[in-house]
Amino acid sequence: MSSLLHQGRASYAFFERNWNLTRRYLAWEIVWLVYNIVNALSVTYIGKAAQTITNTKIDTQYLILYLMIGTAVWSYLSVTFEGVTDLITIERWEGTIEHTFMAPISRFTHLLGSCWYAIAHGMLFTFLQLIIVSLFFHLDLSHANYLTAVFMLLIGSISFVGFGIGAAVLPLLFTERGSQMSYIVRAILLLVSGVYYPITVLPGWMQPLAKVSPATYVLQGLRAGLLKNQVVWSGEIWSYTWPLIVTGLVSVPLGVYIFKIAERYAKRTGKLKRNG
Repeated sequence: MSSLLHQGRASYAFFERNWNLTRRYLAWEIVWLVYNIVNALSVTYIGKAAQTITNTKIDTQYLILYLMIGTAVWSYLSVTFEGVTDLITIERWEGTIEHTFMAPISRFTHLLGSCWYAIAHGMLFTFLQLIIVSLFFHLDLSHANYLTAVFMLLIGSISFVGFGIGAAVLPLLFTERGSQMSYIVRAILLLVSGVYYPITVLPGWMQPLAKVSPATYVLQGLRAGLLKNQVVWSGEIWSYTWPLIVTGLVSVPLGVYIFKIAERYAKRTGKLKRNG
């Protein structure tokens, strides 16, 4: 029992540490928040202009909401990923990564604290983005089911952090450009997950990749809740929930296992140096 309490306090310590790092680099947080909001507005205005561009009668309200949900999930995925992968990059900047890896705690505890902070951080970013973007459009959300939306984001977060832990291996092994290399993982998820379009428009050989991406199910569940007022316990939402549960149960332990292997390799080859 005392061991569990120790690990719990240690996990919270990493949560609090990451919060203090966010405050320290607050200017960067503001930059990324503005960037995400402007990017979301740029994409969403495509929906508003679709009728003018195509000269065809289109339900622009539906299209705007469709794209807005996509931009929100993409921002959440990006912030969550960065929250996990940046824990390595920032510790390299600070010169504390070797000390952290020598601390008498399990790697799971270390990553758990950082991941929960990444989820809270991503949620805050996403809701701020949605509130600000929605002010630019007159949207009817009277039939939206917000409980379903929050549920899908939370259940999908487990899978997101599993993928994020796996991607965190890149900045661990590649000192100079590892953080940027993790963008490849996000870019692939952006392409195959139906962020801005249904996955049915993808080439046939690419569609199976969408079934592996947790973002696919989060997006479909969110759109079902916000556009079709589907409740959490409906059969449609369950059809998106169980793949996320399975993906989370597989990706998190697998991500931690891969990270441990990469950590041992980095220690053995001296890749934990701050520079070089």
